[in-house]
Amino acid sequence: MTMSDFHPRVKQLLDGEITLAELPPELRREGEAALRLLAAVDRRPVRLPGVTARVMSQLRSHAARRSWWRLRIRPWLLTPALAAAAALALWLGRPESPGASSPATVIVRFVLVAPDAQRVNLAGTFNQWDAQATPLVRTDAAGTWTATLTLPAGQHQYAFVVDGARWMPDPAAPAVDDGFGRRNSVLAL
Repeated sequence: MTMSDFHPRVKQLLDGEITLAELPPELRREGEAALRLLAAVDRRPVRLPGVTARVMSQLRSHAARRSWWRLRIRPWLLTPALAAAAALALWLGRPESPGASSPATVIVRFVLVAPDAQRVNLAGTFNQWDAQATPLVRTDAAGTWTATLTLPAGQHQYAFVVDGARWMPDPAAPAVDDGFGRRNSVLAL
């Protein structure tokens, strides 16, 4: 029987976390067997004569071979090196051009003509597909819905959510299969 064969409560007994009396009655026989097994273990200290002396001798000879390359580093000698490293980090971290400190963004107007819709929202990669995050505004009696967003440059997929239930791609944009039986519109900025 190995240690992994024991019930977790019996392992607690062996670890000294609980006593035999605290074990449930159905586990006491297993606990007693485990204690007998533990009592049979030879607990006399192991002595390995000469090991410490041999290890220390090896360490001393290893240190003697390596001591020729040790240098003393004085903190005031590191100051010029640290200043050069800081200057290099600032130089490498500067923007490419004076106005390029952040990624390019583009203002995009989304338009959907849905005369029978009561509400229209926009869900996409830019708002973690949250169907409530980006509502469109009805702009005329003909049912034109619009929303204007500032998006980072890149490719975005999106869909209109009509009346909270019907997901539909933008009829004015290319679409791709979303992998779930629907189509998403694709916008490349």
